[in-house]
Amino acid sequence: MRKIRAAAVSFLNAWPLTAGLEGSERVELVLAEPSRCAAMLEAGEVDLALVSVAALTKGEYEIVPGIAIGADGPVQTVVLAGEQSPAIWDEVFLDTASRTSHVLAKLVLDGMGVHPKFTPAPALEGLARAKGTKGALVIGDRAFDVRASHVLDLGREWTHLTGLPMIFALWMARPGTVSPADVQELTRAAQHGLGIRTELARKFAAQKGGDPEKYRRYLTRRIRYGFGPYELQGLEAFLERAAAKGFLPKIQVRFVDDRAPAVRPRRAVSLDTALQKGADGERLDADEAERLDAEASLLDLGVAADLRRRALHPGRRVTYIVSRNVNYTNVCTTACHFCAFYRPRGHAEAYVLSREELARKIDETVALGGIELLLQGGLHPDLGVEWYEDLFRWVKAKWPVINLHALSPEEIWHIARTSDLSLDATIDRLVAAGLDSIPGGGAEILDDEVRRRIAPLKSSTDEWLTVMEAAHRKGLRSTATMMFGVGEEPRHRVNHLLRLRDLQDRTGGFTAFTCWPFQPANTRLAPGDGSAQAYLRTNAVSRLVLDNVPNLQASWVTMGGGVAQAALHMGCNDFGQVMIEENVVSAAGTTFRMDSEEVERHIRDAGFEPARRNMKYELLEGARA
Repeated sequence: MRKIRAAAVSFLNAWPLTAGLEGSERVELVLAEPSRCAAMLEAGEVDLALVSVAALTKGEYEIVPGIAIGADGPVQTVVLAGEQSPAIWDEVFLDTASRTSHVLAKLVLDGMGVHPKFTPAPALEGLARAKGTKGALVIGDRAFDVRASHVLDLGREWTHLTGLPMIFALWMARPGTVSPADVQELTRAAQHGLGIRTELARKFAAQKGGDPEKYRRYLTRRIRYGFGPYELQGLEAFLERAAAKGFLPKIQVRFVDDRAPAVRPRRAVSLDTALQKGADGERLDADEAERLDAEASLLDLGVAADLRRRALHPGRRVTYIVSRNVNYTNVCTTACHFCAFYRPRGHAEAYVLSREELARKIDETVALGGIELLLQGGLHPDLGVEWYEDLFRWVKAKWPVINLHALSPEEIWHIARTSDLSLDATIDRLVAAGLDSIPGGGAEILDDEVRRRIAPLKSSTDEWLTVMEAAHRKGLRSTATMMFGVGEEPRHRVNHLLRLRDLQDRTGGFTAFTCWPFQPANTRLAPGDGSAQAYLRTNAVSRLVLDNVPNLQASWVTMGGGVAQAALHMGCNDFGQVMIEENVVSAAGTTFRMDSEEVERHIRDAGFEPARRNMKYELLEGARA
């Protein structure tokens, strides 16, 4: 396998993106100053480089998706400094290390109505000459030690000027040199590095001196490493403003995976035939499923899905489970654009639940008739497999009747990487400690075209499915999910369903499927169609396509009881969970709540009979027929 050569800046802010490449089998890493990295890329000495955004002007480069060095507010290491107020500066000495920061300094000063002479100079020389009406730009690690009467943080000033984040550096590649596998390797390295930022801060302090806590706060609070739609807005605003002022030429942003997708030839499909096949339980192909998703009426979809439900679940029984969704930590490194719940490590609102808090929650759950603990959290960089083993053994020792329905595939991958274990070894250890089943969280849309846009640092579609397949083959059962309404198209939703169906053919490990629309409040992702009609359509299509998944759950937690009742007549045979607690969806502004009596009332009012179940859809003693 040919290694690609990559050059990267040696500043501290790049360490989380490069530390995981040490010893990589796919990437040979060279560290250098930003200007040298750009020169190596331009000369063809390397295949890609982590370089200043302004390097885009030097050639037809392609951006590696999902990863950047940026800031959404103060950045701390890109500053203008001087003795007097910038309002009276007549000359500014520009640190020669980064052209992007030159342009940013000009844009910020222009926005203040200040138009000095700009003179390139090494950082230390510029600082020494920044006297009286002179100022100096300083970037990188040298900026940690800048002391001056007037210091402008250019990250903060850019955000004040535009309301958008600033992107300073990106992985850029020469066209055609970086494969999807290479992108995965760079993403893997970023996930690893983001998980060890505390250790990197200590290492930097040991080498350079200074307070490791200051560097940790810098890496976790100042620098942002994801590159999705919100960051792309900031980048495009920077390039457009710079071009308008004549500071940069006009630049067209291109990504490594911006290739015209192969157009799959679609055959003519009859809606009536597709609806009938779905209702009869015959297998729908991609063309049929896409046409149903795009064109079938809600009424026709509902009727077909209801016929399929009746065939799979004759009678009037609708099941539900009493469980508690406990989010053991909100600390996470992936910074998904659709998530209002996560906090970076070190944030004032970041937490890891104590054993005392967990004990109170589980005791309350058992007292309310709960039989399951749905345990999920963020990707906490400090929690390795031993932490989870201790937690699971403690839960099982004190509450042996509780089913541990815990850890999404994303969390399991994270535990494996953090603990330097194989996926199989990680699952084996978790099962031995008490893991009973796996929730289907983190699936979002199982299509990498969408995942790269909404959650650039999250696991790929194949990785999510790999965890589920490995777990199923070890006897674990899991649920499957889909969060839609994030700008995807019918083909993406159908691809998601077909990937689940293919895996179910191989393992039979999914006990149920549930879908819900994206909840946009308090997030950075523009909302799609989250209406009741969109939910009921997607739910019905899912029932028709997933011919081998036995159960469909209605999502009253996101849609409310009335819409969930309608879903029982459009494919669903299960009312989901009595959620004693829920934090992730509610963080995005959705706060529906029901106890057991309310769940049963909704089921009866919809014309069905309620029955309690466990995760494997086995009826509990005394459940109604």
